[in-house]
Amino acid sequence: MKRSRSMALVTRGNKILLVKHQFPERSFYILPGGGVEQGETPEEAALRELNEECGLVGEIIRPINVTFKDNGRKEYVFEIKVPDDCEPIKGKDPEMPDDTQVIVEVAWKTLEELSERDRAYLWSYGLIRLPVFHEILMAWPDDVSYPGQ
Repeated sequence: MKRSRSMALVTRGNKILLVKHQFPERSFYILPGGGVEQGETPEEAALRELNEECGLVGEIIRPINVTFKDNGRKEYVFEIKVPDDCEPIKGKDPEMPDDTQVIVEVAWKTLEELSERDRAYLWSYGLIRLPVFHEILMAWPDDVSYPGQ
C-alpha cells in the first residue's frame, strides 16, 4: 500500500507557492508535498515537505482538504503561512539521487500562469476554500467551455 500524502497550500494574495516537476514526457506544477513518514502526523509531513522542497518554515493555519484514495490512502492539504519576508528556494526530494531530481523550479504563480490541467488539480485540492480564490471563481462568466476550445 502506498503512503498517504500531505501538501502545503501557501498563498500570497492571488499567488500560490508551487513546485514544478519535470519528467521526460511532461512537466507540471503542484503543491509542495509528499509522503507521510512512519510515526509522522499529516501536519508534520506538510511542514517537512515545505521545508525540503522550498526551504521555508511555516505554520499550519488549518486543514483545507482530505481526499480518500484507493487502498485507504489519503491526500491531506493544509493552509500554511510563511513569513512575508521569506522567499522560497528550490529544494530537492531527499529520497531521490541528485542526478534524477524532478524538482526544477519553485515559484509563486497566479492561476492565469498555469495550464488548465494544473489549475484543475489546484481546485480539486481545495483552493476554492480560500476567500481570494473563491472570489476569482465567482467572477467567472456562466459560459460553458472546455479546455482547447
